[in-house]
Amino acid sequence: MIERYVWDLRDADETQVAVVGGKGAHLGGLSRIDGVRVPEGFCVTTDAFRQVMAEAPSIDDQLDQLSRLDPDDREAVRRLSAQVRRTIEGIAVPDELAAAITRALGRLGEQAAYAVRSSATAEDLPTASFAGQQDTYLNVMGRTEILRHVSRCWASLFTERAVSYRQRNGIDHRTVRMAVVVQRMAFPQASGVLFTADPVSGNRKVATVDAGFGLGEALVSGLVNPDVFTVRDGEVVAKTIAAKQRAVQALPAGGTQEVAIDPQQQEQPALTDAQVVRLVELGRRIEAHFGRPQDIEWCLVDDGFRIVQSRPITTLFPVPEAGDQENHVYVSVGHQQMMTDAMKPLGLSMWQLTAMVPMHAAGGRLFVDATRRLSSPAGRAALLDVMGKGDPLVRDALETVLDRDDFVPSLPDAVPGRPAAGGAPAPIENDPAVVKELIERSQASVAALERDIRTRTGPELFDFLLEAFDEHKRVLGDPLSVQAIMAGMDATWWLNDKLQEWLGEKNAADTLTLSAPDNITSEMGLALLDVADVIRARPEVVAFLKDVQDEDFLGELAKVAGGAEARDAIEGYLDRYGMRCVGEIDITRPRWSERPTTLVPVLLDNVRNFAPGAAAQRFEEGRRKAQEKEEDVLARLQALPDGDRKADETKRMIDRVRTFIGYREYPKYGIVSRYFVYKQALLAEAERLVAADVLPAKEDVFYLTFQEFHDVVRSHQVDGRLVQQRKDAFRAYQALTPPRVLTSDGEAVTGAYRRDDVPAGALVGLPVSVGTVEGRARVVLDMAEADLEAGDILVTTFTDPSWSPLFVGIAGLVTEVGGLMTHGAVIAREYGLPAVVGVAQATRLIRDGQRIRVHGTDGYVEILP
Repeated sequence: MIERYVWDLRDADETQVAVVGGKGAHLGGLSRIDGVRVPEGFCVTTDAFRQVMAEAPSIDDQLDQLSRLDPDDREAVRRLSAQVRRTIEGIAVPDELAAAITRALGRLGEQAAYAVRSSATAEDLPTASFAGQQDTYLNVMGRTEILRHVSRCWASLFTERAVSYRQRNGIDHRTVRMAVVVQRMAFPQASGVLFTADPVSGNRKVATVDAGFGLGEALVSGLVNPDVFTVRDGEVVAKTIAAKQRAVQALPAGGTQEVAIDPQQQEQPALTDAQVVRLVELGRRIEAHFGRPQDIEWCLVDDGFRIVQSRPITTLFPVPEAGDQENHVYVSVGHQQMMTDAMKPLGLSMWQLTAMVPMHAAGGRLFVDATRRLSSPAGRAALLDVMGKGDPLVRDALETVLDRDDFVPSLPDAVPGRPAAGGAPAPIENDPAVVKELIERSQASVAALERDIRTRTGPELFDFLLEAFDEHKRVLGDPLSVQAIMAGMDATWWLNDKLQEWLGEKNAADTLTLSAPDNITSEMGLALLDVADVIRARPEVVAFLKDVQDEDFLGELAKVAGGAEARDAIEGYLDRYGMRCVGEIDITRPRWSERPTTLVPVLLDNVRNFAPGAAAQRFEEGRRKAQEKEEDVLARLQALPDGDRKADETKRMIDRVRTFIGYREYPKYGIVSRYFVYKQALLAEAERLVAADVLPAKEDVFYLTFQEFHDVVRSHQVDGRLVQQRKDAFRAYQALTPPRVLTSDGEAVTGAYRRDDVPAGALVGLPVSVGTVEGRARVVLDMAEADLEAGDILVTTFTDPSWSPLFVGIAGLVTEVGGLMTHGAVIAREYGLPAVVGVAQATRLIRDGQRIRVHGTDGYVEILP
């Protein structure tokens, strides 16, 4: 019979986390797997925890105080969490519960030794392991001691690290309950951890085993270095045997102690190769049962393995589903689009529906399967060439995979490659009217969309949108538009290659493209300087904006002296650029028009840091520098052998790059303009679902795919559990770092620069905008929290077009993600900012406020004393 307060472990399974906690549920599930042996025991249920918590009314007030704390206020968290623990440990175990535990001990052997282990309901979950957040007590003997340690486990729900972890992961303290697992102690000869996937590379076909003598606490506490075995395809392919001088063993009277290992045994392996292979086979069985890679704690007892814990490895990046057993190589879309954050399901599916190539979702990000192109010689050469120019780390990662025997199949040429850069430019004239025509076409298409979508609601809206997506892709794939983009990019590469060859000058095109016409993104940054000119002249408006918090502030602004003119200037800016935002490829992200407070800090920085008329002055200064550079380059070329021909070719290419390079930014503007129209229509539909009591909140549709949203509109039924699962998964995905290249084995391949021409200690990246600048680093992860002074160097993860307004006020740029032709690089060149992108972990290695020197010509960053 199953009691309310105590369950036998064998009665639990993975569906009963709410009753026995994550650890108890996993152990119950493990005990049901054929061939897997779990030490017998029982669970003290979460009902027991609720009963005990109800015995202390003061807990409610303490939890209220705890939830209000800043997780970074470590002293306050430490003090209050200790108070909560003391309160819980001071509660006497109720008689009915104590009797139930005593009966369970009687069945297993009251005089035996036990492990008493915490099992929280937010522990060992697919989205958060909470490893090490609560407590385990080993070799506990006697009824009184076991009851005392059960109380200590309850209290450990509020250790400082557990409280901070929940707060940082957005988990309410009140929603988590604590069960306690009590198991017969295993007294092992060896113990350790098995990862059924490589926890470093992510490779799902590689397992690693850490092993040491005695109890596993020696490994967990760092007391000894473990033996490490690597297993692939049923064979130990690598091993490191450590000198294990200490171990943790159980004491006869209870508790544990450290002991010295006999010198003759210290360098003996804790497991034989055969035992390691057998353990990994068990691990594969456990992995198959739970459906995902596992982090498994094991013990070797009398030549048989006992499994004492299994939890999902939550740090692995998920692998796209391919539907076959073939090898696949995936390239990150986010690294090309300058948006590596996790996207919500509606954002993922909308981008997939409007993209020009098939895309695969995994871990809240999108990937393109590059296997087919890599398999043919011409396709491989073309792809590596394009990737190398955009992001050398992607190229290196792809080459790393290609260097492995037979991972990518070799097929005859089936995918024609684009001519390499430096070849014949696209067949299009150097005619500014081409760009004008393309912009007009895009504007007309967006205007038609705005007109035709107004009357569409319900299922008809979704049918209309599917047709609109076809028009979206037609505009994006317009051959003339593609030719114009490639003309500007090819001309840039031609200039950089030829001028380095002829004049020995690196990245000369960076200066030649300053203040190029028709660049909608650089115009956006300069236009905000014009808005700042309106505000600067009105002190009451400046004072008002410094205290703005409400998104409806524009209405109140008009009541301030001079506020009507300032409001009109801001609204005019939003009319043209309000569809933009950070992470704009995700339709669910709030746009500037929806959250105009985002722009207020940047506006105030512009008011403080610039004089009136700065926009026109900066644009003219850039145009003048580009003209001077052109004259200098042409004069130097004419002095060379065959100089007239070289100068004539270069002049044609300069005209070409200045005609077309600005247009490089417009298609993205067109995409985002259309996205804003789609979003407004979809949110209106969501509001109708809320009014009909189908959805509790309109933003819930962000966690549905486009097709699922369509189905809800048709049926007026929504699966609330699915929405909650998607929210939990999204929160977990936010903590993951997406790889540039991912294989179907799950291996995240990062790539390397492989350069030896940078100073020791410098941070290596990709040079994208020439010049050297020294200044104060401002590490900014949220544009809305930027606080920049003139001369600061912006250091951030990535910059999409929405960051451009910040560029006008900085002296240099460093990003973790980017390529030669991504938006941040293009705008840095437009504004003449020395910039290095693709600097791995720049936001962690560079501290906010440090002085750094950015070498935009040579591609590295120095941290100065």
